[in-house]
Amino acid sequence: MNDSTKAAPGGRAASVERATRETGISVTINLDGGGRAEVATGVPFLDHMLDQVARHGALDLTVKAKGDLHIDAHHTVEDVGITFGQAVKQALGDKAGLTRYGFAYVPLDEALSRVVIDLSGRPGLDYHVSFTRSMIGAFDVDLMHEFFQGFVNHALVTLHIDNLRGQNAHHQAETIFKAFAKALRMAVAVDPRAGGGVPSTKGAL
Repeated sequence: MNDSTKAAPGGRAASVERATRETGISVTINLDGGGRAEVATGVPFLDHMLDQVARHGALDLTVKAKGDLHIDAHHTVEDVGITFGQAVKQALGDKAGLTRYGFAYVPLDEALSRVVIDLSGRPGLDYHVSFTRSMIGAFDVDLMHEFFQGFVNHALVTLHIDNLRGQNAHHQAETIFKAFAKALRMAVAVDPRAGGGVPSTKGAL
């Protein structure tokens, strides 16, 4: 496995590449972007969800992935989550002046999800989602958990995800990703009253 990280030009940004025997992933992120996405993972539903993250998170996101999709999408989805998490962590730097916490409720027709995030420096995922079916087209809904687990492990954040209701599995998934995007957007925003300090009594996150 080979991971490489470098700063990307402009704003709070980073580029990360991850290469294993199973996947090759590159992610570039700008937290101060305008919601632009260029995503090609080979998993169409994941592309659709990452586009939602960029748009509703007001960040610029480029994701390129090649994986062992002849087996299934597991390694690709998980490794995109890992690499996305690494890029977010790199872009956040020392987290000085940030809001730190973010939350969002997002509806889509009958579905409603809540996501709460803490840029805590500690990886933790609390995930409560009962999908009404196991597949959304060709996408296995179990991979949602794998994406977010990979993300929190490498972004070093605490993330609570609750789908509160929903009958349509696509709606359930989309509300989760949109709420995640909105919560992340809130957490990474600069707090004008923080005075540039790290938002922790410890002095570090």
